[in-house]
Amino acid sequence: MRLLVLGGTEFAGRAVVEAALGRGWDVTVLNRGRHQQPPGVRALHGDRLAPDGLAALADGEWDVVVDTWSAAPRAVHESARLLRGRAGRYVYVSSCSVYAWPSPAGYTEDAPLVEGAEPEAGQTDYARDKRGAEIAAIEAFGADRSVLVRAGLILGPYENIGRLPWWLGRIARGGPVLAPGPRDLPLQYVDVRDMAEWILGAAERELSGPYNLVGPQGIATMGELLDACLRATGATAELRWTDPELILAAGIEPWTQLPVWVPPGTDMHDSLHSGDVSRAVATGLVCRPVEETVADTWRWLRNIGGSAPQRPDRPPVGLDPAVEAKVLGTSPEGV
Repeated sequence: MRLLVLGGTEFAGRAVVEAALGRGWDVTVLNRGRHQQPPGVRALHGDRLAPDGLAALADGEWDVVVDTWSAAPRAVHESARLLRGRAGRYVYVSSCSVYAWPSPAGYTEDAPLVEGAEPEAGQTDYARDKRGAEIAAIEAFGADRSVLVRAGLILGPYENIGRLPWWLGRIARGGPVLAPGPRDLPLQYVDVRDMAEWILGAAERELSGPYNLVGPQGIATMGELLDACLRATGATAELRWTDPELILAAGIEPWTQLPVWVPPGTDMHDSLHSGDVSRAVATGLVCRPVEETVADTWRWLRNIGGSAPQRPDRPPVGLDPAVEAKVLGTSPEGV
């Protein structure tokens, strides 16, 4: 298979590239060349928002294109239009954020959507941009040759958002750790490598249409995730499980200040941790255990010096040590 990845050096794009190389595919990447290219690829350079930024794609044919773009929909509009006669299928890595907020528990691919930005538009907001990019892909390739990967929470090596890396770093520091309860709170996420394998399988099977792409509901609990962080790091940290009411009363923001976690019984939890993924599972999604995701992410972090990369267009995540200490009634760790 001949694969073109638009991006290919960070997180989801890199995972797709590595999975494709592992299958023996012929892989081309187009990006700005700001990060080290994965070995074994044909590297083309271009800035998708610059005039003539797609010039490097003037020639060539591919069986499938994978696009992970997250900003102005016009970048997807222009690349999809350019490639529609020279590529068999266009896979756009979108987001569950395209569903109208809040999504009901158990929402499927038929749930109401946000109003997308115009496909030719510049950057607006994340949800509208992602939906606008979906529309751009469908307009260029048709519903029968486009795949919309509506990803949920993505974890794993190469993460450049900071969620799992923050938890690993915090637990590695040791001491009392504010563990947001309840311990048995069900989570829903996907390892980026499992998502990548599903994407390649979808291309091989010539699938089309939208898919909620995240692990099954309750693939792990908050307790299992943090216990895996303890084991991976070998730290002597003490998890202090804290009631959601106390956390919220302290003004701590779910999801951002305490990554991954959102309080149970809320619209936020239904939208972020309870989607229906039966369509993806029926078409080949297989998810590895949380222990493996956490251990491999910790190994990657140590190999790059312990500090994860951070996307400049995303705010940092994590809880200030002083705030944590105030809630727990302890001295701040690492301050």
